[in-house]
Amino acid sequence: MRLKRVAAASCAALLTVLTLGGTASATGADPTPPPTDDALVVPVDPAPAAPEGIVEALQRDLGLTADAAKARLANEYRAGIQEPLLRQRLGAHWAGAWLSGDTAEFVIATTDRRDVRAIEANGATARVVPHSLADLDRIREALDRSALRRSPVDTPLWYVDVASNKVVLQSHDTARTRAFVVAAGVDAAGVEIVPSAVQPRALADLRGGDAYNINGNTRCSIGFPITRGTQGGFVTAGHCGRVGSTTTGNGAAQGTFQGSSFPGNDYAWVATNANWTPQPLVNRYPGTVPVAGSTQAPAGSSICRSGSTTGWHCGTIQQHNTSVTYPQGTVTGVTRTTVCAEPGDSGGSFISGSQAQGVTSGGSGNCSSGGETYHQPVNEILQTYGLTLATGGGNPPTGCAGAQNTYSGTLASGAQAVQPNNSYYETTASGTHTGCLTGPAGADFDLTLQKWNGSTWTNVAEGTTPEADETISYNGTAGRYRYIVLAYSGSGSYTLGVSKP
Repeated sequence: MRLKRVAAASCAALLTVLTLGGTASATGADPTPPPTDDALVVPVDPAPAAPEGIVEALQRDLGLTADAAKARLANEYRAGIQEPLLRQRLGAHWAGAWLSGDTAEFVIATTDRRDVRAIEANGATARVVPHSLADLDRIREALDRSALRRSPVDTPLWYVDVASNKVVLQSHDTARTRAFVVAAGVDAAGVEIVPSAVQPRALADLRGGDAYNINGNTRCSIGFPITRGTQGGFVTAGHCGRVGSTTTGNGAAQGTFQGSSFPGNDYAWVATNANWTPQPLVNRYPGTVPVAGSTQAPAGSSICRSGSTTGWHCGTIQQHNTSVTYPQGTVTGVTRTTVCAEPGDSGGSFISGSQAQGVTSGGSGNCSSGGETYHQPVNEILQTYGLTLATGGGNPPTGCAGAQNTYSGTLASGAQAVQPNNSYYETTASGTHTGCLTGPAGADFDLTLQKWNGSTWTNVAEGTTPEADETISYNGTAGRYRYIVLAYSGSGSYTLGVSKP
């Protein structure tokens, strides 16, 4: 497939700058930073108008004036475009970048005073510091390795703080934290220990297909995240647990079964604690699929299932309103499909396109030799318990609102583009990468997240539904990443929202 240059004006300007520098390819395939020259200005078009309600929210939550909020948004937009290329330009001297003050003034740190001219030429404030970001990353990684050997209970948190050019450790006991630093064998000049009373607790998202455990022994899969008023939770299979059964996810307390019916039906719902946030997503192993609604698909439609044992499998709907008899009794009103499943997949999501269909009940066969599976229709569960399905995969896809950076372009059918700005971005911490793509109506656009492995780009997450919009989420380690937007069929303009750790 041929590579398509992004048509957005800011991206075109970026390509022009790269060409003038004469040191980087237009595809951005090789992430090796170009050599330093005296100055490199990255032109940026005026920021687009803020989405409705954003300025008011910043005024409310950050205590800003309307003018300060607008200036902040404009500076954030400019920094988001300039940062990737300036990071490349500074190369090994790069010591991080951040936004400072109410209006988010752009600050870039370097270990080489010769970079100051290029930084200031782009309207940013330059800081010359002793440690590069790579230096600080090595310190953090050494602390991480030491923590694997012995958990530092008196040191609940540590992180690279680019503004102080240190790895900061929050500590309940300074002496013990200092001993932890010594045991890790890191340069003490690159760390700072600060007293803290913080007690971190695990927070997590609910996604269809993710695993959860019941009463500490059996495992099932989340069907779909839901809400009931202000209460969050998820729907699942009734045979997974009785009313009052407790659930955990990733080893953390999660919720309690509020309603359950089996046999006869095979559905249940779990109310979760405040640490778990319902997300309108289904785990695609890897990547995610957005949930836009729950319109039942007709027989013969393609349908896919997500479960914590066998992951993501697809097939077709054979019949609705099926009755099936299990050793425990008969369940009526289920849908029969050609999709395989295995124990532990119970309760997991069935989805057609972006429309939720049901939760996995049971089946025959397995995913090695083949089989069939039955799902309990989701709309019956929602109606029975007065639940609201978590949705958001339409316009824009889930995760686009509040994205850290937004990119746009136009593609002809069969073409693709590299984002951000025909280049890549780099993270210094592990965490979640989220990309949400809004494509033209009636088209099929796909989204792929790639990571640089030292010699080539490898796919780590994909969104490849037959829709114009895609949302993917990937929990990854520090490194260099980029997105590929593909116009699989149809053509037109797209917008990509990106958030990173």
